[in-house]
Amino acid sequence: MLRLALRRASSPANISRTILNPHWFVSGSASSPSLSIWRRKKEIGKEGLIVAKELKRLQSNPVRLDRFIQSQVSRLLKSDLVAVLAEFQRQDQVFLCMKLYNIVRKEIWYRPDMFFYRDMLMMLARNQRVEETKRVWRDLKGEEVLFDQHTFGDIIRAFLDGGLPSEAMEIYEEMRQSPDPPLSLPFRVMLKGLIPYPELREKVKDDFLEIFPNMIIYDPPEDLFENSEGDSDEDNEEDIIA
Repeated sequence: MLRLALRRASSPANISRTILNPHWFVSGSASSPSLSIWRRKKEIGKEGLIVAKELKRLQSNPVRLDRFIQSQVSRLLKSDLVAVLAEFQRQDQVFLCMKLYNIVRKEIWYRPDMFFYRDMLMMLARNQRVEETKRVWRDLKGEEVLFDQHTFGDIIRAFLDGGLPSEAMEIYEEMRQSPDPPLSLPFRVMLKGLIPYPELREKVKDDFLEIFPNMIIYDPPEDLFENSEGDSDEDNEEDIIA
């Protein structure tokens, strides 16, 4: 049986399907966590460091910046390009991140990836960049990228922490329409981030109780029920949502 399986796996037809299928390493249009290049440790090589420094120096000069991108950035190894983008995201260099974002999506090795889009959206949320967020969201929808429930929760929380509740709730509606079954933990993350927005929190809380009717929500004192008599119970931490 083992020999038969190996022969089938190594047959020309199967090998051809593997090579020709661009989503061989993609699950539901989002890369497998163990294989995604966007989840690996990103170390910038010497050439990447030089390019990153020059990009920052030239960003105020559009003509020279575009010329440098065409002549130098396009020559970077995939690992360096990924690492430079990650470093600019860490530094909240929105303008340069969007430049590299466009370059990455044109590379021959590019594949739609949940973690690539997650990192871009969270960086934009931190910097309250609504227009760029809308553009990136259009791109991921066009590429049919699907977030899992935990990633949805993290992104929504990033927009709430960034002071963008309207955009957070738009993404929440996308989450509610996701084909993935709902999980309680992403709701915990969101409900905690919604403490400054009591009306929105009530909506999400109602949805949560409808989906998980047997779970209990204990509201923190500083939230809607700050004047109510102690509703919390530390012995039931596994049921506490926020």
